[in-house]
Amino acid sequence: MSTTLALARTFLFVPADRPERHARALATGAGGVIVDLEDAVAPDRKVVAREQLRASVAALTAAERGRLLVRINAHSTLWHDGDRALVSELAAESLIAGVVLPKAERAADLHRLATDIGPKGVLVPLIESAAGLEAAAELAAAPQVLRLAFGNLDFQADLGLACDASEAELVPVRLALVLASRRSGLAAPIDGVTPDWRDAERLAADTARTRRGGFGAKLCIHPDQVAPVHAALGPSDDELAWARRVLDATQAAGGGVVSLDGRMVDAPVVRLAERLLALGAQAAP
Repeated sequence: MSTTLALARTFLFVPADRPERHARALATGAGGVIVDLEDAVAPDRKVVAREQLRASVAALTAAERGRLLVRINAHSTLWHDGDRALVSELAAESLIAGVVLPKAERAADLHRLATDIGPKGVLVPLIESAAGLEAAAELAAAPQVLRLAFGNLDFQADLGLACDASEAELVPVRLALVLASRRSGLAAPIDGVTPDWRDAERLAADTARTRRGGFGAKLCIHPDQVAPVHAALGPSDDELAWARRVLDATQAAGGGVVSLDGRMVDAPVVRLAERLLALGAQAAP
């Protein structure tokens, strides 16, 4: 599965029927780009959007395609089967990395998509409903799932919630997705969007909550959100310095348990240090 997408901190949406924006979205440095056939495309443009997507991905480099996901329409819609046929075709030619499934609620839907896109493709179920939350563990354990993602706005609508900017009511939901991801050995999940892309203060607060809550990435709706989110979700200079000292101390001790700054350094601490350095190695957008 894609190491790049497993470590990505930002996933930028771009409409499928705006092909002139696809390469520009990739040029923002977003870890992943999600070409959207669902909410961003009007019903009367769904078919033409597929054709535009097919043409635009053909012009991308292999490295760019490795960061490209397609959000198809949900299982219950008229367009789902046509979207499945498209992503199957694109995946067979290695033109996309994988698929985002909105309104994910059943592992059986992910099993079918895994068959469609082949063993090299990845899946990102988007949890947007009470039923999706109930099935989170099952969805996380489905084949080829890379990460879970949270559709915070749709989830509120599904439950009739009226959250303020803090989204305090969603803390247990977010924790459930982090736990489901950890239990299935997935990379940390992807948090939902900040809807007002012009509000830098709100974006900073939301991203800080994302990191505190154990999420490893965030969905973005505008290119201006990519750089600040990437920076906020990455390790600080102090954390990277600590991680290097941990690995240096462990190497000097021949791999055994050591003490650093009065604290025991064992295997879990070493894994944390390695993860921080892996995240820090990601190029800034």
